[in-house]
Amino acid sequence: MRYEMRTPTDIYAMAKVQQWFAAIPNIPPKVRMQCNLVLVEIFTNVVCYAHGDLPEDTPIDLQVTVDEQGLELHIWDFGAPFNLKREVELQRDRHQRALDDPDDLPTGGRGLMITNSIADQLEYLPLPDGRNHFWMRKNFPVTPEGGAAPPTEHS
Repeated sequence: MRYEMRTPTDIYAMAKVQQWFAAIPNIPPKVRMQCNLVLVEIFTNVVCYAHGDLPEDTPIDLQVTVDEQGLELHIWDFGAPFNLKREVELQRDRHQRALDDPDDLPTGGRGLMITNSIADQLEYLPLPDGRNHFWMRKNFPVTPEGGAAPPTEHS
């Protein structure tokens, strides 16, 4: 099943975005919690950084597709494109170096590293229409029988 939402560039729309995501059925609780964290992180980055200088009525399109094996989260924005994989690597290097000196711990970038660790697949690509497309695939846990574990809640 596919679920879609459009929201303005407004950090206060986060509550509606989370309500929309919480209402999507057939997502196991642990996966829902993890993907909600990604949704909050990426939505916040779009509002604060990608759309930081754009009008509040600039749309952010969201889509979640749920199948028997997992879910896909899509977010389209109008910000300047950037190389997500390169940025994750740069942040990982910065944080690794900071382990040598905790006083030098970077304040930004942890959300992208968390997103990368939660996602089974991850992309952020510029599109010909001027938007960027964030895409994440999260697989559901596998049962001992080899299939996806059924969700234990439907809210």
